[in-house]
Amino acid sequence: EVQLVESGGGLVQSGGSLRLSCAASGFAFDDYVIGWFRQAPGKEREGVSCRSNSDGRTFYADSAKGRFTISTDNAKSTMYLQMDALKPDDTAVYYCAADRFLVSTNDRLCDEFFYQSWGQGTQVTVSS
Repeated sequence: EVQLVESGGGLVQSGGSLRLSCAASGFAFDDYVIGWFRQAPGKEREGVSCRSNSDGRTFYADSAKGRFTISTDNAKSTMYLQMDALKPDDTAVYYCAADRFLVSTNDRLCDEFFYQSWGQGTQVTVSS
């Protein structure tokens, strides 16, 4: 059974940093595409950053470029999202997701359509 458990959310001031973690189990972590998504109140869920563990390809949404970093510790089957220079607009519930699929372009790594396994979400609140 695939399980994804997020942690690391919380309340932080604008300009601060947080690191989200997602502990994975029940699947071959090295072969999967993993991703971080977020959903702000009243908005649709959006892809933040996604990575193909099999070939290292990575995608960042424009809102995340230069501020967020996705990484993995394959030995621990854990993915991370380091978030720096946080803004109030980053306030959302953050979800990790994983699945096994192939896409031709990096932007499609964050296409929700391909993900069937999701974590429960962790709240990130950035105060101004």
